[in-house]
Order: sequence, then C-alpha cells, then structure tokens
Amino acid sequence: MESAATGDLGFAEWTGLGEDAAMRVLIACDKFKGSLSAVEACEAVREGLRAGGVDGAIELCPIADGGEGFAEGLVGALGGEWVECVVSDALGRKVTARYGVCRVEEDDVAVMEMAEAAGMWRLAPEERKVMKATTAGVGQMIRHAAKVRNVDRILLGLGGSATNDGGVGMAVALGIAFRDRRGWELEPVPEEMVEVAQIGEAGRIGLPRIEVACDVENPLLGPNGATAVYGPQKGAGPEEQERLEQFLTALVKTTDAAEIAARPGAGAAGGMGFGLLRFAGAELRSGFEMVAEILDLEERMRGVDVVVTGEGSLDAQSLSGKGPVGVARMAREAGAMVVGIAGQVSPEVRESGLFDELGSLENFGLPLEESMTRGAELLRKTGEHLAGLLRERVAG
Repeated sequence: MESAATGDLGFAEWTGLGEDAAMRVLIACDKFKGSLSAVEACEAVREGLRAGGVDGAIELCPIADGGEGFAEGLVGALGGEWVECVVSDALGRKVTARYGVCRVEEDDVAVMEMAEAAGMWRLAPEERKVMKATTAGVGQMIRHAAKVRNVDRILLGLGGSATNDGGVGMAVALGIAFRDRRGWELEPVPEEMVEVAQIGEAGRIGLPRIEVACDVENPLLGPNGATAVYGPQKGAGPEEQERLEQFLTALVKTTDAAEIAARPGAGAAGGMGFGLLRFAGAELRSGFEMVAEILDLEERMRGVDVVVTGEGSLDAQSLSGKGPVGVARMAREAGAMVVGIAGQVSPEVRESGLFDELGSLENFGLPLEESMTRGAELLRKTGEHLAGLLRERVAG
C-alpha cells in the first residue's frame, strides 16, 4: 500500500481505536472491468482482510455508477432476483435479456441496463449499422417490467449502446407511433425516421416512475451532441452523421421538444436520454448518487472505521464522479479512513487528497493480461497487506 500524496494520518488518530478494539470495515468496490464483478472484488478484499487477521465487522456493499455493471452491482447488493425476457437487439434480432427486481422499502424496483438489449457488445464489428439500429429492445424490457412484473419503479443505466435513434425504437415499443407527412407509419430506425413529421401518442402505455443513471452532459444536437461525439464509435461516417443529425432535428421539431433536447444528458447513449425524457417521462440522475441513495450508503458508513473502495482504474475520469470517488468523498465526510485499491492508479488520483492509502495491482509487476486473469488472487493479497497495515496503526 502507498500513502496518499496529501499526508498520512495514523489510523488510531482517525478513529480513536484502542489496541484491543475491533475495527469496523465497509468494502464498497465497483467492478474491475474485464476481470471481476463488483461483488467478486468486494469478496476478494474481504478474504484478504480476514486472512490478514482483521476479525472485526466487515460489511460488503458492491457499488456501481450508471455504466456497465450498473444492474449487476445493484441487484447483487440488494439481494434481488433476475428476470429474463425475449427482446430485440439493436438490429432487431430476438435475444434473451435480463433485468433485476429488488425490494426497496415498500417498492418493487426493476434495475436494468440499456446495453442488455441495445448494446454494442451484442454486435460484431462488421454489424455496426447505426442507420438501422434501434432501441426497441429497451422499450420491450421496460414494458415487461411495467406490465408483467408490475414494478413500482424502474432504474435504468445508460451506456454501451449501439444506437443513435433518439429513443424512437423504445417509444414505439411503449405504444407511440411516428409517421411521415402522408400519415404513413415509419419503421423506428434512423434511415426511415428522417421523414418523421407526425407523432401519435394515444396508444402509449402507463409507466411507473423511471430514473435514469446518466453521467454525461451532452445535449441531443450540435457539435457536442449525440451524433457528433458518439456517432463515429458506432460506425457513422460523415454522410451518415449528417443524416442522423437531420433525423434528430426533425424528431425534435415533430415532438415539440427543443427544451428537452438542450438539456444536459439528452444526448447520452445516442439520444436515449432525450427519448426517455420525452417519451417515458423519465428523470435523469447522477449514476452514483442514485446508487448511493438506493443502497443507503451514507447510513451504512455511520460508525465505520475504514472504508475500502476501488475499481479497475482510478484515474482522471474517476474524479469526474465515478463510483469509488463518490464513496471516498462520502467516507471522508463520515470521518472514516479511506483506502483505494485499483488495477492502476493515476497521478491525478494520488494527488487528489481523497484517499489515505492507495494500492495498485501494478505493484505486483505482472503483465496487464496476467494481472486481470489473477485479479481475485491479487486483491486478496492486497487485502492481506492492508490488514497488516491497519493492525500496525491500531497498535501504534
């Protein structure tokens, strides 16, 4: 472990623990992408702490932000169940998708990710046809949760999408129709929707409250919008980008939604932020803030001596609001010692002053691929080393 650049306060000074006191530890890690889920990462650190002699209370609270792993992290932490349903992928092929249903206070809450249906991961590189890509499967998941499971709330994570359809595919799955000037119904894919001129909303189904984990601030249109920023990643060349922008501009005009299109986050996930706001009455929220609220993270930190958090990489992007940095800030406010563990740690994070101790799996000196393959083992060893450090501080 390495001391944070801002200084090193002795653990006993932080908590007032005596030599014989049993410390309370909260482990709140996000996923180590490509290596371990959030649950697996937390369990590996706990095993290391136990092996190193920490015999106090250790609570696990796997976390997520709005990105990949959002549903798995929340469902695992809340002990929810997985539900499967058949939906369309981004190219309209039938696939089996899953979402979680969790009990939160008195509510049944569905937790899902857009990418489960319309994700880039479901397509081979040569299949990235953004003009034909649809979010219909996401709407089908929402419909299933609302009508089959009759949930009280839906939490939806954006990110990893293969689409740039402004959420029209989702809208059609929820009962909305889009037509051209002649009144002919359009297929909800960008290459057809360039002709959109009318909207029919009489058939839209009733929906529960939908909260969307969204951590980007792009508007729908313009040089910082969905198409200009994210379109190339989805296979859109210059000509396709021009047509996509024309389609989204026509969509905004037809739906009388210029104010919504300009909101931060409307351009998220190929305009899915806009679609959820306009067609599903959703609320866009910070992913970490949503997760922290659902998991009652602030309350879980009360009386905790040490909070351990981490993810695959703690870097400059983490400082913009990703889960482990949110945990670190909350832990500092609670007066706990804050430990960060990651596959790699950037200089910006070391200099941030947010962590009292930092541990990087790079210190094992292994090639990246081997480090990822042996992630659980290395986290256990790091946890064991941390246990020794904590014992020394309590004793001294």
